[in-house]
Amino acid sequence: MLLATYISVHTSEHISCGVCGCCGALRPRYKRLVDNIFPEDPEDGLVKANMEKLTFYALSAPEKLDRIGAYLSERLSRDVARHRYGYVCIAMEALDQLLMACHCQSINLFVESFLKMVRKLLESDKPNLQILGTNSFVKFANIEEDTPSYHRSYDFFVSRFSEMCHSSFEDPDIRTKIRMAGIKGLQGVVRKTVNDELQANIWDPQHMDKIVPSLLFNLQSGERTESRSPSPLQASEKEKESPVELTERCFRELLGRAAYGNIKNAVTPVLMHLDNHCLWEGKTFAVRCFKIIMYSIQSQHSHLVIQQLLGHLDANSKNSATVRAGIVEVLLEAAAIAASGSVGPTVLEVFNTLLRQLRLSVDYELTGSYDGSTNIGTKIIKAHEERQLQEAVIRTIGSFANTLPTYQRSEVMLFIMGKIPVPGLHPVLPATGSGPDGTRMIQVMLLKSLVQVTAGFQTTNMLTALPSSFLEPLLSFSLTEDPEVRLLVLQILLSLIDRHDNRPKFANISSISDISMLKLKVDKCSRQDNLFMKKHGQQLYRHIYLGCKEQSSGRQHYETLFTLLGLLSVELANEEVVVDLIRLALALQDLALTTDEALPVYNRCAVHAVAAAYLNLICQLTTVPAFCQHIHEVIEVRQKESPHLLPEDVFVDNPKLPSSLEKVEGGVLFLQSKITEVLGGSGYNTERLATPYVPQYTDEDRLSKRKSIGETISLQVEVESRNSPEKEEVNRTPAEEITFETLKNAIGMSTPPPSPSGTISSGYGQTQSRSVPIYEMKFPDLCVY
Repeated sequence: MLLATYISVHTSEHISCGVCGCCGALRPRYKRLVDNIFPEDPEDGLVKANMEKLTFYALSAPEKLDRIGAYLSERLSRDVARHRYGYVCIAMEALDQLLMACHCQSINLFVESFLKMVRKLLESDKPNLQILGTNSFVKFANIEEDTPSYHRSYDFFVSRFSEMCHSSFEDPDIRTKIRMAGIKGLQGVVRKTVNDELQANIWDPQHMDKIVPSLLFNLQSGERTESRSPSPLQASEKEKESPVELTERCFRELLGRAAYGNIKNAVTPVLMHLDNHCLWEGKTFAVRCFKIIMYSIQSQHSHLVIQQLLGHLDANSKNSATVRAGIVEVLLEAAAIAASGSVGPTVLEVFNTLLRQLRLSVDYELTGSYDGSTNIGTKIIKAHEERQLQEAVIRTIGSFANTLPTYQRSEVMLFIMGKIPVPGLHPVLPATGSGPDGTRMIQVMLLKSLVQVTAGFQTTNMLTALPSSFLEPLLSFSLTEDPEVRLLVLQILLSLIDRHDNRPKFANISSISDISMLKLKVDKCSRQDNLFMKKHGQQLYRHIYLGCKEQSSGRQHYETLFTLLGLLSVELANEEVVVDLIRLALALQDLALTTDEALPVYNRCAVHAVAAAYLNLICQLTTVPAFCQHIHEVIEVRQKESPHLLPEDVFVDNPKLPSSLEKVEGGVLFLQSKITEVLGGSGYNTERLATPYVPQYTDEDRLSKRKSIGETISLQVEVESRNSPEKEEVNRTPAEEITFETLKNAIGMSTPPPSPSGTISSGYGQTQSRSVPIYEMKFPDLCVY
């Protein structure tokens, strides 16, 4: 019986150490091998020779690996409880080495023991044990396992490492080490789980909502310049000691591993963190975060981040202007980083959101509240902050547009144009409490947006890039009474027409004697350019002429109009266009001479100066010596007798002008007869040159200047048969201004009222009894509204 008991004890590998402690030789071999790696004095460290024996045994008998792990775990737990931390370190070192060496089928059970040990260390309140456990976990995370794990969970590690990232330990050095350990631990969890489909999805919100804020907390905690490059450079040893540097590398790695479907879960916690800690207002940290994001994610996913930012901007529509401006600034930076066209299918959504925010900001500024009321307790709107937001939105619109190819930019231009409200005609924007002032402000803001979108616009075919559906409504705004709106329209036109960067060369308007100094780039007009001018040339000339006769036009307007004339000459001019432009310049001279328009003295001098500067330019471009001689002779006379008719004396800060312009005649005027004669001799169309330019007047002129609904109705009633815009009616007189009185008279003469039966009487010369005029008829109440 005793012998049987001895044999049973000897062969059992589950007997406890206490039972057989008196006889070590009776203990299982794996336990003896484990015990032998521990020295008597823990300061001596792991017994390497014995560790090699243990490793060899584990490789030879992999079925024992899980028992080795369990026994090491048991010893470690006991040593932790007894505060024998030297032996704890030896146990973890042994576990690390076994993990690195063994990749057998039974590795999963050993890993469970290992993770149990790491968890034990992380739960300790001793910083050194927490760091020790983290380091072991990081080593484990870098091991590629040969066998899948179906049941392993890392939830505890995500939570614990996140806590360590927020450590508030009193000693700053130890606090830094704990936080860095937490960052490394999170990095390890990501590496271990991100590509393992069998693991709990690390991209789930429950994990991302812990990981991302922990990283951002450490990213924000250190002062450092903003991100240096699209990809992190090899950091020096000193930098590796910085939690901020380590955090950024970890954050970049996380984002770089994000697949298409995971981008949202990775970015949403960033937005929430910036919200919760009021970090939009400062802008710099928010911008830095999204620079890291945009540089780290795969480029084809950029539009997903843009979409989230747009949605977040909408969600914060009633937040303070500083918060909204911060989000917009981040959008601006994100758009600059995004590759060309990466905005993807969300192009119009981007601009629609930004334009909506622009409109809301205008409403907030003018009404003073977020809901259109003045209730006590509503947030106070700060006008200057709303203005800063509006400028940020406009810059962002331009930044997005610059990432788009030409065809998409043209679509955006049309889209924005369709959003500009036209009072009384097409009020495309919802009614708001901001009234006419709001409408005007929105017009200005949207035109400023178009200035940004068209900046640097390049196209080979202007007909397709600038369809009538865009150009005609744009030109109609150049006739409004608002000088700021007119100037914005001119700036947009300059951007669209200038395809060779000639615009800056016309910035300083002057009567230069040798235009070769300007180094203008002039290309031969293409067939498409000729077609464009044939279709739209007369419209452009008319708007230049009408812009010059506006009393509210100032120095900037005239300088911009001259630049427009110059660009038409070098970008889109054939022989026919040159003739029309010369006729236009002479018509401007006539406009400045007449007193019927009641133009102020400055405006008349400015128009004279524009005509002189332009004729000086076009004569040198045509290279007809006699033409140049006449123009230069007149300029010389003006320099001596009437310098106030030249740009050098008009377009200055303090122009010295006469009190009146009664005697502008003789040698100071450019002569149409002389110009016709000299150009006719060089093959130009003499008939057209001899015909004075008379601008077309259309409904569009009054439509843009209407002040009442009555004028709008009068325009709708007026039936006018006219040719297409490109065909000029030479001797046509301006259409009669139709007022309510003339409309009333017209209705009461020959137009009978509709018959009671609803039939319309014929008016083709048939005599009918005269009825009561419409404006005197009494209608039933149901017909009146």
